[in-house]
Amino acid sequence: MRSLFYILLSSIILLNTSCSDKNVVSSEPKKEVDLNALIAQMSIEEKVGQMTQLNLDVISVGEVYNLVEPHSLDQEKLKRALVEKHVGSILNVGGHAYSLEHWQEIMTQIQRVATEDSRFKIPVLYGIDAIHGANYLTEGTLFPQPLAQAATFNPDQVERCAAITAYETRATGVPWNFSPVLDLGRQPLWSRMFETYGEDVLLARTMGIACIKGYQGDDPSNPEKVSACMKHFLGYSYSYTGKDRTPVYIHDRQLREYYLPTFEAAVEQGALSVMINSGELNGIPVHSDPKILTDLLRKELGFDGVAVTDWEDVMKLKDHHRVAATLKDAVQMSVMAGIDMSMTPNDYTFTDLLIELVKEGSVPESRLDESVYRILLMKKRLGLFDHPLAFKHHQFPDVGSIKHDQVNYETACEAITLLKNEKEILPVEAKAGKKILVTGPSSNSMILLNGAWSRTWQGVDPKYNDEGKQTIAEALRETFGNALVHQEICTLDVLDQAALEDIMKRKGEFSHVIICLGELPSSETPGNIEDLTLEEAQLKAVEGLASLGVPMVAVLVENRPRIISRIEPLLDAVLMAYNPGDEGGRAIADIIIGKVNPSGRLPITYPRYVNSLLTYDHKNTERLHFDFSWNAFNPQWEFGTGLSYAPVLYKGMTLSTDTLRKGEKLQINISLENMSPIYNHQEVIMVFVADKVASITPSNKRLRAFKKVSLGKRESAEFTLEISPEDLAFVGIDNTWITEEGEFEVEVGGKTSSFYYLKK
Repeated sequence: MRSLFYILLSSIILLNTSCSDKNVVSSEPKKEVDLNALIAQMSIEEKVGQMTQLNLDVISVGEVYNLVEPHSLDQEKLKRALVEKHVGSILNVGGHAYSLEHWQEIMTQIQRVATEDSRFKIPVLYGIDAIHGANYLTEGTLFPQPLAQAATFNPDQVERCAAITAYETRATGVPWNFSPVLDLGRQPLWSRMFETYGEDVLLARTMGIACIKGYQGDDPSNPEKVSACMKHFLGYSYSYTGKDRTPVYIHDRQLREYYLPTFEAAVEQGALSVMINSGELNGIPVHSDPKILTDLLRKELGFDGVAVTDWEDVMKLKDHHRVAATLKDAVQMSVMAGIDMSMTPNDYTFTDLLIELVKEGSVPESRLDESVYRILLMKKRLGLFDHPLAFKHHQFPDVGSIKHDQVNYETACEAITLLKNEKEILPVEAKAGKKILVTGPSSNSMILLNGAWSRTWQGVDPKYNDEGKQTIAEALRETFGNALVHQEICTLDVLDQAALEDIMKRKGEFSHVIICLGELPSSETPGNIEDLTLEEAQLKAVEGLASLGVPMVAVLVENRPRIISRIEPLLDAVLMAYNPGDEGGRAIADIIIGKVNPSGRLPITYPRYVNSLLTYDHKNTERLHFDFSWNAFNPQWEFGTGLSYAPVLYKGMTLSTDTLRKGEKLQINISLENMSPIYNHQEVIMVFVADKVASITPSNKRLRAFKKVSLGKRESAEFTLEISPEDLAFVGIDNTWITEEGEFEVEVGGKTSSFYYLKK
């Protein structure tokens, strides 16, 4: 943990690989800001202003959600916000992405008013949702969505993507990124599944740490870094209904074992901020729960950063959750529970009511001092008191560069997951005199490849597509040329029967069918669905094309796992593409043609049935079938599934000891051989451990270590992974972590072995 009294370094060190030799860093000495002395001079109004976060629309020309285009700031509104109301933070974008030039222009105007016209010259803390790259910057790199990044099982790659995101975001003048999502993706219906790092605690925790490293580096004041914001604390993703922002019920034991560790690791990594769960946990809206926001977050985890609400969530305590009779009660309740900054965001209601509450004694001014200190400390940690605009003293020549595109492409290639490949249908090769049919709603769509948070919130407006980026069909055409036929036979939810019949008339013309399926980008409430089953039109399209009698490859471009059990037997090969980003079309095509050997692994369990949604680490008792066998766990594809074009042989596994003791490490030695003479290969070694007997019914197995390794053609190599007794722990009967003595089974690549753990 960083100390509460964090001292800024006297010089800025450029750390990530995006740096250019041409970068210039100011040699001006750092300002030493005494935060406590500053707070002591501030009025109640000025303190409350620092705790207010305002939507950009409020200071822009036009009305909220109906701004005048092209976008510009309203100078009168801007001065009212920053000088009269003392607002300390602004967020968001007026409906769509802006150019780098425009971002820098509006950020200059905002910070000029804040640092020249306000009494204490305190810079504004601006926040944005850069979920998978600088997605609100028109020149920004659009990476694969986080779920796809998790499928790489490569934390170094996640860190590289995050470092580039930080670089391009800070180039705009924005120092605060509302990312990463550290909620576990264990409810497949949830509309924000694609924003998570999957269902497993270890994987999500590892990728979250890597992301925060990429965003913040060792020094967040570095002009190429931004503040991370771990979200959404706590339990947001696991609603019973699967609908966004609906009630969650999680026993404290489960909460601590599954949903808390990602945040705990992020706090230890030094994340500067946290966003609060919009919903309710066990009947209590989290924004009003001091046991979560103060006792757990502050006292137990030791978090000293800024806790910001989500959109309008203080007001929702009255209108949605109905735990507050008035908005004033809602403000008092949330501030006393522990929030530091309110994403108000479209008016000054929070500001005015909190001032009233302090002046009448319902909220002590000392409570404001705590939050204002954290907010000012975050601004200091980010170097905003010295350089509120990084681009004024530092160059950013690599924004949207070929170098960043290459990292993007490599990430997409590592993420895309081969789930099925019967008779080695993939890679596809053109056959003389035959055509390759490419069809399906995601075959020629950039918006499906990128998903939500892509130039707009929902990411569904094609006019913001990046020029020069290829769809799947366009990328495949580069290889197959005239041998490729692209014909749409269905949209996402409508089958073009005439187009399908036309294809049927040409039955002998085709050697392969590549059908690209998917769903419309969406996030949050607009992404709520009633059924995980893929739309009927797409299912019928596959069934119709199956009568061609040629090999069929499906590419799944999805926000979450959509049920395809009805058509899976008709498919010879299946590629899970997730939302692979701007370079996804090129990456998918290169995997289909064999230029790239796929190495992605499923970070989730892909369900077979809509009402059978178990995760891989289920309890043994959940496997009991109606015929009393142990076959109830029967997903379409299990967590960790991922094929390649290079057969890899797990030749052997040995354990360093058959008796592990406290304070020792268990080494798992793995011998691998790449059997392919054609392909280099990246293998994800996964160490699963099962507790044979425990005081709490143990999971069937748990991922306890993993490593992505490289093997050349025909190469054999040995690798070692380690686990400690702490890695075997679970939350016990008394709701504390414990590693119990007893027998454990290790499984790696189909090989199993056992050992005993003894505390003495």
